[in-house]
Amino acid sequence: MNKVRVHIYVSGRVQGVFFRASTQGEALRLGITGWVRNLRDGRVEALFEGDSNKVDEVIEFCQKGPPSAIVEKVDVFWEDYIGDIDDFRIIR
Repeated sequence: MNKVRVHIYVSGRVQGVFFRASTQGEALRLGITGWVRNLRDGRVEALFEGDSNKVDEVIEFCQKGPPSAIVEKVDVFWEDYIGDIDDFRIIR
């Protein structure tokens, strides 16, 4: 499998709607490593590493989010795979 690393920023109503917890659950289900956190400007930032097809799935999830989220925009930045993360966590 092709391993990839991607950094995303999600805009909209994405804080206070369980976006981080839902993203963590989806990433763990897919076997993705990385992290997710809220930003002071109201966006959510995440970093994902894993098989390209699984990372595509978690990005697709982030384009919708959990039921109470309203995602307006997802900025996606592809990076070189590093493989230095061994879990998926919520950063506070």
